[in-house]
Amino acid sequence: MENARDLAEHGARSERKRRDSFGMFDGYDSCSEDSSSSSSSEESDEEVPALPANLPIIKTNGQVYTYPDGKAGMATCEMCGMVGVRDAFYSKTKRFCSVSCSRSYSSNSKKASILARLQGKPPTKKAKVLQKQPLMAKLAAYAQYQANQQSQVKKADVPVEGFDWGRYIGSGEMSGAPVSCFKHVPMGTSWGDITEGVRVEVANTDSSLPMKVYWIASIIKLAGFKALLRYEGFDGDTAHDFWRNLCVPDIHPVGWCASMSKPLVPPEAIQHKVTNWKAFLVKRLTGAKTLPPDFTSKVQESMQFPFKKLMRVEVVDKTHLCRTRVALVEQVIGGRLRLVYEESEDGSDDFWCHMFSPLIHFIGWSRSIGHRFKRSDVSKRLEGQTDAPGQLFVKVKDVDQSGEWFKEGMKLEAIDPLNLSAICVATVRKVLADGYLMIGIDGSEAADGSDWFCYHSTSPSIFPAGFCEINSIELTPPRVSRSPSAPGYTKLPFKWFDYLRETGSVAAPVKLFNKEVPNHGFRIGMKLEAVDLMEPRLVCVATVTRIVHRLLRIHFDGWEDEYDQWVDCESPDLYPVGWCQLTGYQLQPPAAQASRERPPSVTKQKKKSQQYKGQKKKRKIPIGKRPVSLTGIALTGVPQHSLSGDENMTPPEYPSPPTPPTTSEAIHTVSASQELNPARKAGCY
Repeated sequence: MENARDLAEHGARSERKRRDSFGMFDGYDSCSEDSSSSSSSEESDEEVPALPANLPIIKTNGQVYTYPDGKAGMATCEMCGMVGVRDAFYSKTKRFCSVSCSRSYSSNSKKASILARLQGKPPTKKAKVLQKQPLMAKLAAYAQYQANQQSQVKKADVPVEGFDWGRYIGSGEMSGAPVSCFKHVPMGTSWGDITEGVRVEVANTDSSLPMKVYWIASIIKLAGFKALLRYEGFDGDTAHDFWRNLCVPDIHPVGWCASMSKPLVPPEAIQHKVTNWKAFLVKRLTGAKTLPPDFTSKVQESMQFPFKKLMRVEVVDKTHLCRTRVALVEQVIGGRLRLVYEESEDGSDDFWCHMFSPLIHFIGWSRSIGHRFKRSDVSKRLEGQTDAPGQLFVKVKDVDQSGEWFKEGMKLEAIDPLNLSAICVATVRKVLADGYLMIGIDGSEAADGSDWFCYHSTSPSIFPAGFCEINSIELTPPRVSRSPSAPGYTKLPFKWFDYLRETGSVAAPVKLFNKEVPNHGFRIGMKLEAVDLMEPRLVCVATVTRIVHRLLRIHFDGWEDEYDQWVDCESPDLYPVGWCQLTGYQLQPPAAQASRERPPSVTKQKKKSQQYKGQKKKRKIPIGKRPVSLTGIALTGVPQHSLSGDENMTPPEYPSPPTPPTTSEAIHTVSASQELNPARKAGCY
């Protein structure tokens, strides 16, 4: 009964201590604060060495210790077997961790004590000090381990410092798009009410202790996954503010230290400001918000992706936009897939896209809707290959094609996949099943239709005629043809009414287009990480410079406006600040910074060839010879030829587009010199 009562008292005392201390160092109090002794009779018979004056003091149940410094070596108690810092042990010989152990050993109780410990019996009242000592012993052992680890780390090579979002954004007016704007990223749908003012427990970097200690910090500013934090106690002092990614493992909700027996220690710069840190934390944290208890587990769960290596998919052919090919998943990083075309022998013929991209589909998709498909010459599959399940791909909205619907020859406006900074006059070239359309850019189509591209009728990248004029966006008119037999469209400025009359065509009905505008949350000036769709393996530092309904104008920091891209607000190619750090993907810094850090042979990236302003496009590759590079690889040496012979001829071969009307100057063109210029973020899509 006595043992049971002692155990109950010990449990209640431990629980009360856990609630009151917020996980702080056991008994951490001011030196001036009163502390009751657990037993006045338990005094050491031997001389206790003086404490180093430069170490803070811990008072526990009347016993006085110092923070372990990791320099004095370790010792093992001959009575209870606990390990701790040698200087904190009792007696000149440092054989025992406490007075109780010393007396128990000398009173021939060693055997009984060891037996009781092996049987799991609670300690006696005489050994109250031992109830406090295990934490100190663990901390001391951990301190020694940390010191050894740190000495090893210092010997290792220091990694090259990457782009620093915190330094780039700073504490000023610059802001980052919130995580809730990106439903396709980890935590995108469960970010919740994480806002300024939320408290977290984070590693205390302003501490001379050899072990890892923590302190409370509050969120001062949010930018995507990144947060500007300030330790509690600094109040309006911004000198020690720091940026952290909230989804890294070292950020925890308040209460984590207490539950994990981790020490909470205030930064040294403010230790003198408060005499009772426990009372300070109680006052500051009462009613405060913190991260959900399962925040870390949710982050880990959201970092799991269904696509696996060697899964087979159908993806757009980067050399001919009008068809698809089979590719294998080679790598998955943060939901982005590196796909290698099945016929690539050395694995260099690859293509990057997100797993939710409209450019990838399940095996058999092309045949099911009547899309052109290039058959693979590979007769034998690699071991482990499997077709990606259909449920892994994004489902498009069902549409009713039985009534009024798109027809071949109808005119519209569309984002040019070969120049994503431009919205162009375009034509429906073929109507496929399930709401898909083949679109061609007027005046710049290859004779064999190899540069037609597939958009779904609900795609946010196609618009009714007049969309650009209504929203004050520059519309790129049909390209001027240099051929005498096809002089092209001549009337500038471009007018839709005149163009439709002269070409004898009709505009696609407005009601057929997607007019849904979600409450996306983006604002002009917000920073983010965006894929350069002209070089889709690159994720770059970017800014939202314009918003038109659901359409975003993305500017790549450090580059000219000519390389801006129109992107939908729900595009899987946009990511919040800190996404690259979280997933391990490489982030491309602004061009100005890149040119300073890279060798001279690469600094030419900032030097760009003369760009065409206004209505002129960036590339000038002649019609019929224009390569399409979805990864930025120049393909000017690839001869254009008929697409028959190496592809599945279901559906039948597309008819050649009609001869474009007369025009007077080159607009929608591609420059071969620019395509080969390393300064250009070249490529397509």
